[in-house]
Amino acid sequence: MKVLYFPWPKVVAATIILVLALGLGIYESVGLLAVIAPSDRLVPIYSVETAARKIAISFDAAWGADKTAQLLEILEKHDVKTTFFLVDFWMEKYPEATKQIAIAGHEIGNHSATHPHLNSLTPEEITHELQDTNARIWELTGQEPLLFRPPFGEYNNTVLAVVQNLGMFAIQWDVDSLDWQNLTADEISQRVLAKVQPGSIVLFHNNAEHTPAALPTIIEKLHSDGYEIVPISELIYKDNYYIESHSGKQRPNPGPRPAISKLLSAIFVLVNS
Repeated sequence: MKVLYFPWPKVVAATIILVLALGLGIYESVGLLAVIAPSDRLVPIYSVETAARKIAISFDAAWGADKTAQLLEILEKHDVKTTFFLVDFWMEKYPEATKQIAIAGHEIGNHSATHPHLNSLTPEEITHELQDTNARIWELTGQEPLLFRPPFGEYNNTVLAVVQNLGMFAIQWDVDSLDWQNLTADEISQRVLAKVQPGSIVLFHNNAEHTPAALPTIIEKLHSDGYEIVPISELIYKDNYYIESHSGKQRPNPGPRPAISKLLSAIFVLVNS
């Protein structure tokens, strides 16, 4: 009679490794649900997954320009380039300020033509809002806008589908300075610095009362903490990405999983040794 011998210690060890591999695979897959089973709800980019200590700060401009020149001076002094989201009627009223933003090397994004509640508009009306603003930006600065921020932060699938059809990226934020609420400079600084993390997009407004006083402290602290501040288009992925439907975090599409591969290789070596 032939007796079969099973190397039980090796079998047990291989089983443990296999269970670990499967567990790791399930853990990694949680972050990939947006790829495997994407939500029907479209979302803009709120932040970006990145290993680099890199963030973007942005300014929305719809009303007033009194503090814009001061902001540009601060940004130039600290050698920081940012993104300004401009409304068409603001550019019409302040064409020289618009040009100065571009001349200073900052990125200009689209913030709509009339600052409406886009969710109440038809696709055709939304398209006109974006195209009219893009035309004004091109006319005044020569920039072709890549980014769009919806007024009031409001959006739905119709709005985001129009943005995508125009080849643009919809951008929100994960750090709101709340400078529009007339917080003090210290309150703005503390709020931003407490919330910022690699890949963050910070929201400011160009004419908020205390933003110019808060900005130097924020920039200096971020730089001392090793952060690089870049325009939003230099932070986001342009292709091979997905956006988590529950968080708005833009992540690169997954590649090979080396951790699982190593565990499976260990099983093969163990069983055949």
